[in-house]
Amino acid sequence: MTNPITEDDIANYLANTPDFFERHAELLATVQLSSPHSVRAVSLQERQAGMLREKIKALEHRIMEMIRNGSENVMLSDKMMNWAGSLFQVADATDLPGQIADQIGRQFSVPQVAIKVWGVAPQFSQSDFAVGVSDDVKLFTSSLTEPFCGVNTGFEAARWLTEPMAASSLALLPLRDGSTAATPAFGLLVLASPDAQRFNSTMGTDLLARIAELASAALSRLR
Repeated sequence: MTNPITEDDIANYLANTPDFFERHAELLATVQLSSPHSVRAVSLQERQAGMLREKIKALEHRIMEMIRNGSENVMLSDKMMNWAGSLFQVADATDLPGQIADQIGRQFSVPQVAIKVWGVAPQFSQSDFAVGVSDDVKLFTSSLTEPFCGVNTGFEAARWLTEPMAASSLALLPLRDGSTAATPAFGLLVLASPDAQRFNSTMGTDLLARIAELASAALSRLR
């Protein structure tokens, strides 16, 4: 035979001839396939039923994952709302940086949080949150176009933390007026964890960006 029939030819024929098994229904009962779960042979119908069960189980897992993600998103949204609400209740602007750091730690279970702000109004210039920031940190912060997440390799800003040596991973959130990355930063929010994977370079930063935006808006009272 110059053009022998291939498996693809057979598959194409069956795919384009759906009534084949109607005319040869007995084949469905006689075809035997190996079971992926045992050494015994099973009928085509049984094998198809098993495949459907596996597909249904996979869909169930996906649905459960979607439900879990949905629940987590609701929880995060509630935490953001609670945090934002607490910022509105701060009467003295001098208390804002401390309140921001404290609430982020509480609401999002962050072990250590530090914050510094520069370019503040004269009456705030000697506050703890406005001193001790080098020009290098200011330049570095303004160069960040989005929150940085990764291993603490000795960042100067980590020294602002209560326990710098316990900070294995960091999230550095630039604070700036407006949402454009071209705007110079006026502050830096530092989130730290002893877990080296808590803030890793592969994680999404959307939530951190929203936190930075809210913090920046609240801190505008200092400028």
